Amino acid sequence: MYLKYSVIILFFINKVSAQTVNVGELSVAPNTQLATVFDFDNKLSGDFLNDGNFYVYSNFKNDGLVTFTDTSDGKTFFIGQKVQSIEGLETAHFQNIEFNNLSDVTPFLLKTSIMVNKMSAFKNGIVDGASFNGKMIFDQNAFHSDASNLSFVDGQVENIGNLNFEFPVGDNFYFRPTYHDKASNISNVYTTQYFFQSAGSTHPYTSREESILSIDEVEYWNLIQNQGSEKIILSLTLDKNTTPASFFVEDPTKELAITRWDESTSKWINEKGVTTDLLTGATYSKLITTQVSGYGLFTIAMVKKANPEPPGDLIIHNAISPNGDGVNDTFLIKGITKYPDNKVEIYNRWGIKVFDANSYNESDIMFRGFSDGRTTVNRDAGLPAGTYFYILRYKKGDETISKSGYLYLGSDK
Repeated sequence: MYLKYSVIILFFINKVSAQTVNVGELSVAPNTQLATVFDFDNKLSGDFLNDGNFYVYSNFKNDGLVTFTDTSDGKTFFIGQKVQSIEGLETAHFQNIEFNNLSDVTPFLLKTSIMVNKMSAFKNGIVDGASFNGKMIFDQNAFHSDASNLSFVDGQVENIGNLNFEFPVGDNFYFRPTYHDKASNISNVYTTQYFFQSAGSTHPYTSREESILSIDEVEYWNLIQNQGSEKIILSLTLDKNTTPASFFVEDPTKELAITRWDESTSKWINEKGVTTDLLTGATYSKLITTQVSGYGLFTIAMVKKANPEPPGDLIIHNAISPNGDGVNDTFLIKGITKYPDNKVEIYNRWGIKVFDANSYNESDIMFRGFSDGRTTVNRDAGLPAGTYFYILRYKKGDETISKSGYLYLGSDK
């Protein structure tokens, strides 16, 4: 039921504390709108249901219930000419939300937790949760758009569910996202925050594995697995505005990798990784992808280039050109038929799984340049040319062997 009379507007003529206060039931029907130029205060007794368009031009506080109807497409707009505070004792649930405020470079002060069910649009203005221990939560099917150096979350971002996800995090006016693929468990929960600063004396950069030559000491990501047990595919971004220049200098004896602070050994460990260049126009310059072995603090490292593995009974051909000429049309793992208990996974540069197969062989179960992964990737269209990341696991006697590396997919024309 949509009620119009449950909004109580209090005017304090001699003060600047005019407010729009809800103490009962307030509903915005589909295809209608409600706007408040005053501070909005949803009291403990207040139930606010937004299935229409709700425009907030000042501060927002929720101590009650803020929610929506699942079938609606309601949207809340935070728009203002001054800094806006988002606070309250309870988590506000938004179907869709838009941040668009040009009054300051950091116009949104996030002092509570808010949850997005569908889409968050980052138009203008950084959402500062780091200064107030605020958190932005994306539910299982939620995504975001338009994040850039002009608008992102400076603070914790949590994601719930099994979809691949770009975490819209940054710090000090720089958007520095991570990309996570969370396999198949919808109960997985992860939180990420980016810091444009040193990890500090409690994580000394001199304490590291021998293969690590140097570490990016001016930035890091903190990745927490709140719930779940899987080891995700993680992609970190490099940006010439924040990442040291030495990490962009090519050297045949060195390569980039992801490094993680390992609490059990009190040192930075080499998680390895595959590096790809990004398309022109991206706000960051390179991407490193790997499957992590744990969680905590991550950053980028320069490591000794690994020596090629000695010849074995498997030969992995890491380039395919699916143009139908009969040459390199598939991802060939020569000898894999001897080990039928195997699994092959292939990910694109964003850490999105595009292929997943058990009992990979040399005849019919093979990667041919088409997606066989997420429903978010078109299975009927050939994948774009570029660099991909593969993981191969197979049983050899009682031993499970794991191999990973890059795979270059050429054009199908």
